[in-house]
Parts: sequence; structure tokens; C-alpha cells
Amino acid sequence: MLGVLMCGFVLLLGISAARAGEVAYFRIATGAADGTYFPIGSLIASAISNPPGSRDCADGGSCGVPGLIAVGRASKGSVQNVTLIAGGMVESGLSQADIAYMAYFGLGPFKGEAQFDGLRVVATLYPELVQLAVRKHSGIFAVEDLRDRRVSLGVEGSGTAVDADAIMAAHGLTAGSYKALHYDLGEAADRLRLGKLDAFFIIGGTPVPAMADLAEQTNITLLPIHGPAASRLRRDYPFFAPAKLPAGVYRNVAETQTLSVGAQWLVSDRLDAKLVYEMTRALWHPSTRRILDNGHPDGRLIQLNSALDGVGIPLHEGARRYYEEVGALP
Repeated sequence: MLGVLMCGFVLLLGISAARAGEVAYFRIATGAADGTYFPIGSLIASAISNPPGSRDCADGGSCGVPGLIAVGRASKGSVQNVTLIAGGMVESGLSQADIAYMAYFGLGPFKGEAQFDGLRVVATLYPELVQLAVRKHSGIFAVEDLRDRRVSLGVEGSGTAVDADAIMAAHGLTAGSYKALHYDLGEAADRLRLGKLDAFFIIGGTPVPAMADLAEQTNITLLPIHGPAASRLRRDYPFFAPAKLPAGVYRNVAETQTLSVGAQWLVSDRLDAKLVYEMTRALWHPSTRRILDNGHPDGRLIQLNSALDGVGIPLHEGARRYYEEVGALP
């Protein structure tokens, strides 16, 4: 543990040194390469980077943090990302808002020693939709039809897996009433296509690349998550919100009622306040719109006017300073 903490301490010192003109590397833990977090995290990394020798922002060059080189790092998702931040193994990460809340307050997978009350928010990015895929002619029309079926909840250590378990339970499907599996997104899609899996969950911005590829190869449908079960989920887990997947997001997939949670960019309270202020400024700099709008469909949803939506844990002091300056906070 001491080694982990020292590693994190050295990293924080190295990043702060970028203010003196030195190069600093900054990692953003994301998710699977074929999901949504990885491309979104990579876009944010591009926006906040400003390598030595770059043209000045005023001359059309980078408007990121001087001396900072940021990269998106693939991971298992929200739960692992929070754990990596807590241990000082990465400088920041993306997470579902509900997972951030659980980590901060020591709930769910973060009970006891796993609690991390040093977690801080930089921004809420975009809504993530719960997507539960089945083959179109499988005879499965509702979540309740998954009893005794093979269902991938998502990789262990991901926010998808935590929420998928809660969704199944809200529909009366507890451990043992179905075969719970934990494939990564790519393997789950392949197994569904081959008939070796009956359903799989993914929580992410749309379109999810792996889901889009699957829909091009196989007739699929997404199961609705609504009605009394969805109401119970929203009562017990206030970060769930009603959502609608529009028709046509995936080939031949109709409009689907579902739930959503917010995707958030997180850091530790140990991270230098001036650095976080500069990163936040870079994220919302007008020049960043081009990067976000052209890089991924969900990039267009990353907007300053929704940056504080669903924030259930403290903002980092550096981010708070920026939002106060631009009038986003009272």
C-alpha cells in the first residue's frame, strides 16, 4: 500500500512540475476499446493536452494545459477506474455517476475499506443508456423472460455489472434464477451472434460501436426497462433517470424505453488544484467543441450547461473555481 501511495505522490508532483515548463503525462482510465468511454476519454485527453513545441492557442494551436500530454487508458470500466484513482495508479478516470456516489459514501462494491471519500468530480459529460440486447427471434420480449437464460452482466469491476445485477433483481431475477456471466463487450456480442448467449447488458453512450457492429451482422432487439420495475429502481437508486433510445440508432432496432445514468470525469482530491482548474478550462474552451463534435456522437452532448447535472459528490476545488468564474455555480 505504501508503494502505491508513493507512486501516486510522485505522479502528482510530476504533474505539478508541468507548470515550470516540464513535460507531464496524465492518464485517463476509460473502458473497453470497443465501448464509449475509450473514445470519449481519448477526446478529452486530446483537448487538455498541449505538448512542448505546440503552436499557441491564439495561433490555432492547442489550447490545453501547457506541458501536459494526456492519454486515454483502456480499463474494465467505472468500478476499476475509481479503484485506480484511489490507489494513485492513474490521475483521472470516467465513471457512471452512481458508481462515483457509491465509492464516495462506501456503498455497494465500496463498502468498508474500499470507500474513497477523496473522490472528486470535474464534470458530468453525457447520459449513458442502459442497453439490454437479445436476438430478435429469440422469444425474449421482456426482462422477466430471461429466467433460466444465459445473461452477460458485463465485466466484473464495471459499472455495467453493478447496475445490471440491480436491474435483474428489480424484475424478480436474483442469483440462481438465471445464468449470470461476465464477458467483456466484444465477447458478449460475438456469443450472442453465434447463439451461445441469450442476452447482454451494456451501459454507455449511443451508439456503442460493438453494438452497432452486431446490429449490422445479426437481427437484434433491445429489451425495454420501464413500468413498475423501473420505478422501483429509480426509487432505490436516484441516479437512474428515464430515457429513450431513438429508433434507428442501431440497424432495425425500434425506439426503446430504458434508463440512463450520467457519465462523469473524476479525479482525486490530492490532484493539484491549479492543474484541475486548467484542465477544466481546457475542456470547456471554445476550440474544444471541434474535437468533441467531430470525434464521437456523444461528444456533442458534452456541454457546459449540463456539466453539473447529477453531481452527487463534491467537485474538485480546481473545477469549482472554474465554474464559479464562469457563473455556472451560484
